Amino acid sequence: MLFAAQAAAAIANARAHSAEQRARADLEALVETSPVGVVVFDASTGRLASFNREAGRIVDGLRTGDRPPEALLEVVTVRRPDGREVILSEFPIAEWLGTGETVRAEEFVLSVPDGRAVSILVNGTPIRAKDGAVTSVVVTMQDLAPLQEIERQRAEFLGLVSHELRTPLAAIKGSAAAVLGAAPALPRAEVDQFFRIVDAQADHMQGLVGNLLDAGRIEAGTLSIAPEPSEVPALVDRARTTFLSGGTRHAVAIDLPEALPRVMADRERIVQVLTNLFANAARHSPESSPIRVEASRDGAHVAVSVSDAGRGVPPEMLGRLFTRHVALAGGDARDGSAATGLGLAICKGLVEAHGGRIRAESAGLGQGARFTFTLPVAEGGDAAGTAARPAAAHPPGDSSAKPRILVVDDDPHTLRTVRDALTKAGYAVRVTAEPGELASLIRRERPQLVLLDLMLPGTGGIELMAEVPELSDLPVIFISGYGRDETIARAFEAGAADYIVKPFSPTELTARVGAALRTRAGAAPFVLGALAIDYARRRVTVDGRAVALTATEYEILRILSVHAGQVVTSESLLRQAWDSRDPTDTERVRAFVKQLRAKLGDDAAQPAYIFNERGVGYRMAKPGDE
Repeated sequence: MLFAAQAAAAIANARAHSAEQRARADLEALVETSPVGVVVFDASTGRLASFNREAGRIVDGLRTGDRPPEALLEVVTVRRPDGREVILSEFPIAEWLGTGETVRAEEFVLSVPDGRAVSILVNGTPIRAKDGAVTSVVVTMQDLAPLQEIERQRAEFLGLVSHELRTPLAAIKGSAAAVLGAAPALPRAEVDQFFRIVDAQADHMQGLVGNLLDAGRIEAGTLSIAPEPSEVPALVDRARTTFLSGGTRHAVAIDLPEALPRVMADRERIVQVLTNLFANAARHSPESSPIRVEASRDGAHVAVSVSDAGRGVPPEMLGRLFTRHVALAGGDARDGSAATGLGLAICKGLVEAHGGRIRAESAGLGQGARFTFTLPVAEGGDAAGTAARPAAAHPPGDSSAKPRILVVDDDPHTLRTVRDALTKAGYAVRVTAEPGELASLIRRERPQLVLLDLMLPGTGGIELMAEVPELSDLPVIFISGYGRDETIARAFEAGAADYIVKPFSPTELTARVGAALRTRAGAAPFVLGALAIDYARRRVTVDGRAVALTATEYEILRILSVHAGQVVTSESLLRQAWDSRDPTDTERVRAFVKQLRAKLGDDAAQPAYIFNERGVGYRMAKPGDE
């Protein structure tokens, strides 16, 4: 019985010892694999009793050569949150540990003499014996480098967000300042247009806030878009207007080929992509360098490119430009390595959501950069939608004594620049951003020349030349950012008198307007046989004898002589001489032409000056062809 009792006790002790060993092994495994550094100090000697793998990793960057981590206690300096520094080799660590001080979530900086340092978050807990004496101290350490990186990224993200919001704020501020600071007060049309920009940019800012949330949706793959058949030129022109309304000094040169197919695009999103690419190009190129936009058919897609001649991108960084948190090598804006901003990351997500791709190209620093994205070609559907139409012009006071010019453009900055330049040159300028009122404005204002934007909301200048008959009676100068040869040729084929590519100087503008007006009025006297017309003095002579003409008769003769060699329809004469839109009132034209012929001594049966084109109108012989 005694032996059995002793055997039972021995077995029980063995089992307890085994369980204790197993528990100890489990605890050691838990501490060793912990993501937090754990260090145990012997309080009586100050020696390092044990440390886990994470603690060794945290201080590994402070070690020198193959010296063990314990050797760091001889050289490390501890800086506490209050700024106090403790050099462990000069301070009895056993005395410090013996105080039993408890530390909770305090930041310490460990450094070595050569400058290397690591920031850690420390918790320290003393372990006491039954008599209350401190036997050991357990210190847990958390490496603050990942947290500091997260904080850095958060600050960078806030900076990028601020940049994105600054663009519409600049447009709002610039438009408000233009209205409030104008002297004299701006015409109502320009004021309304600036207010529309304020309204549109406020909406844009609200959209940007949503787009910042979209950045998260892009990464999660949950971004939704609503593509529809859209015209690439309309998207580019809308983005250009939005970009220029922000007060930038960069010019945007557009070079798009004729007959580009429509693409499937969420118009708001693609305008945002283009605006972001414009802003990125402006940020990395000098103001004297224009931003260029091109497009071409690329199989089942249309490729749109935005390029600049700015700082360029190092080749090794091209693949990283579209990530959310990236700064080019060194982060120095002077060498082209500044942060790229959140815009490119959003561009990538939006383009890929359309089923397209975006890429960057650069020959290196100082060689500029080119960003190209693709959109799928639309198989059919409606034409591109129209942008919100600006209000029509309200002309200023009467300036009938000056040559009258009508300017049609949806960009308020262009309207203001053109108005100021032509007004300074002595013209009476009427401006409008509403193409729908073009015909009525021509009839009401009777301008001598029209400056017409190539791209307008819902239509284009070339289309208006065919749709508005009043334009055929006037010299029309196109204003456009599109400088492609075939586009210019198409404008001249539609009847344009001239074509000005943005950007242009006030000197060029006034010179071209003056030349077109001189061509219309006749810079030199018109001489056809015995007939002579002195436009400057409004004097008509036949064989040197002055001919007295009424104002209407002179206007008919002037119109026919300016268009000598061409047929002028009766409807055109009605519009120009009488402001009549009744095409059936041709009897009035015949009566006045008959009177004019009689005064000039021109025989209707065998005319020398004015020829009748039956059922169409009249033609005046061209000097040298009589």
